[in-house]
Amino acid sequence: MILKGNIVDIPNQRVFKGEITIKDGKIFSVEEKQHNVNHYILPGFVDAHIHIESSMLVPSEFARIAVKHGTIATVSDPHEIANVLGVEGVEFMINNGKETPFKFNFGAPSCVPATSFESAGAVIDSEGIKTLMANPDIKYLAEMMNYPGVLFKDDEVLKKIAWAKHYNKPIDGHAPGLRGDDLTKYIQAGISTDHECFTFEEGLEKLQKGMKVLIREGSAAKNFEALIDLLPEHYENMMFCSDDKHPDDLLLHHINNLCARAVAKGMDVFKVLQVACVNPVKHYNLDVGLLNVGDFADCIVVEDLKDFKTLQTYINGELVFDEDISKIDSVPFEILNNFQTDKKDVSDFRYESSATLRLRSGQAKIRVIEALEGQLVTNEIIVESLLQDGNLVSNVEKDILKMTVVNRYQNQKPAIAFIKNFGLKKGAIASSVGHDSHNIIAVGVSDEAICKAVNLLIETKGGICAVSDSENLSADKAEKVVALPVAGIMSDQDAKTIGKQYAELDKMAKQLGSTLHAPYMTLSFMALLVIPSLKLSDKGLFDGNTFQFTNIEV
Repeated sequence: MILKGNIVDIPNQRVFKGEITIKDGKIFSVEEKQHNVNHYILPGFVDAHIHIESSMLVPSEFARIAVKHGTIATVSDPHEIANVLGVEGVEFMINNGKETPFKFNFGAPSCVPATSFESAGAVIDSEGIKTLMANPDIKYLAEMMNYPGVLFKDDEVLKKIAWAKHYNKPIDGHAPGLRGDDLTKYIQAGISTDHECFTFEEGLEKLQKGMKVLIREGSAAKNFEALIDLLPEHYENMMFCSDDKHPDDLLLHHINNLCARAVAKGMDVFKVLQVACVNPVKHYNLDVGLLNVGDFADCIVVEDLKDFKTLQTYINGELVFDEDISKIDSVPFEILNNFQTDKKDVSDFRYESSATLRLRSGQAKIRVIEALEGQLVTNEIIVESLLQDGNLVSNVEKDILKMTVVNRYQNQKPAIAFIKNFGLKKGAIASSVGHDSHNIIAVGVSDEAICKAVNLLIETKGGICAVSDSENLSADKAEKVVALPVAGIMSDQDAKTIGKQYAELDKMAKQLGSTLHAPYMTLSFMALLVIPSLKLSDKGLFDGNTFQFTNIEV
């Protein structure tokens, strides 16, 4: 097979007319030749850090959509399913991904559970990491988010890192806001990357100290604008990633969009493409071709080097996308899950104020999680909240809403907190995608609405939903559920189906009043304890700065 076009030679920073001969899935020759073909041939895009689970798609369905955007490989952390199902979940992701030609590169989840301050469905200890690291299908030790454990030399954490070093596999980092001497100690432990930088200064310090910095632009966490100006000088040590990509977003674009945005800012296209195509392959030692003779024929044909609209995608010389059609077929798979809790009563979401003196005004001072648009970090704020019959309740007028995390692996009393910036004026939304342990997480205007949303997800054994407390709506309009039967975090449907369902649910959440760009993605991170400042686990309100529980009431 021969491909003709303008060949993009990234290492030598040139474009030339030529043709590529492909034989037995590999590049047999690359020759300069004149012709009238005007499109461009370049290596495929690689997402340098993503949780496939957050697309709500199993790997085989993710692949069918990703190739449409010129993505031919991912560096994938199966951390989410591992927290639900352990090693069995990791094996499910690897085996399902192998059903397609797409090049998934899975890591060994380093933090299962992510912390001891939450209830997960499984544990992967250092012996489990040892077993996974010996598996050639495991390419790296995935994000070491327990950075306090690294700094304080926790024995289990150090053993996990040691096994990665033993098998000579890279170690990914996860250290939002870590600076100074603590950052130096973290890097010296052997950790080579970070995708959690959210300021230019933080990214620069990590680069200067030898880390590879990933520019993340996902459905909730968006750090592109904060970090992109680092690229021109530091492009050799940077990569692009999504981290988390919801299905409606994935249908629209992927890494190709980050390339287009960077080029639109006037950045050198070769530097941008090195970040998008070359650096992940080199850093993680991936079996992905880079247009060299003898490489796997992993390449894409794009319309231009401005918008990067993909015309064709090839993996191992196989045409997997052509003329707006994915040529990767759906495959059957077994549905695995772990959902054990019973339905709840409205009284379970009541939070009795422990204030000695009840304020006659019906208010009490409480700690509140302040959600931030486009960020995983939160603020802690102190506000006046409402009391009704001794029960702390949502203050819809001031956008201080009650929130809960419900243990889905066993029957426990729901944990309660309050959150600002969701903006709901009625009803509630809920999700069993709740990083990292994937317990049920919900926010709403009343205990009744919250209870209804939580019970909908318990009935379906996982999913995302919205409920309205309006009495004027028919049953089909008063509630909407997207079922996620695979581990309670992924669909058994294709991307187009789940993308449409998710978009409709997102629309309903905004009709209920949410002002967030991605309310469900933001909600899913409000139980992510390893990112400060204030979060909620199934065990209680958690201060991510001090790494300990704290009280709601001040």
